[in-house]
Amino acid sequence: MPFALTPIQLMKLLDRWGQPHATTIPSKRIFTYRHALFRAEQLGIPFKMPPVHPFDPNKALRLAVLAEGDIHVVREIFRYIWREGRDCSSVEGFADLCQRVGLPDAVQRIEDDDIKTRLRDNNERAVSLGVFGVPTFVVNEQIFWGEDTLPMVLYVARSPNWPEAAEVKRISNLPMAPRDADFT
Repeated sequence: MPFALTPIQLMKLLDRWGQPHATTIPSKRIFTYRHALFRAEQLGIPFKMPPVHPFDPNKALRLAVLAEGDIHVVREIFRYIWREGRDCSSVEGFADLCQRVGLPDAVQRIEDDDIKTRLRDNNERAVSLGVFGVPTFVVNEQIFWGEDTLPMVLYVARSPNWPEAAEVKRISNLPMAPRDADFT
């Protein structure tokens, strides 16, 4: 099964679905940062938050689009931002990142309308699939959200009929309570 990394803009997804970003809720912001550090420590992955968060990720996302989602480039982008805690949104930081991934001309190339259009198209495709957060994995036309779902992703990849199981179908089709329901 081919594996494709597809850069998308999280903030565009959140806006589309009317979800607040974690950093807009002070207690959720703190929890999210601590949870990211905890998960990295748990998995033995070096982790350092960038100097400012949230930051403008668009240059890095367009760099990943320019590189056609090449796993080596994407890995270096993530390492630069999340392992070394570097700023990819500054002019100097982005130029340094482009040098690091071997695409020094990307500083200019990411401004091409084609690159911006491809990123927009990625976002639109993600919305059409029902994607609501990152990372999202799509396997057998099913979406899985969050790095902690990897065991489930692998299970479904190996057991493609699991979504057709009676209980999975039942819970996938439960009715929703009305929005104005009184739960007090």
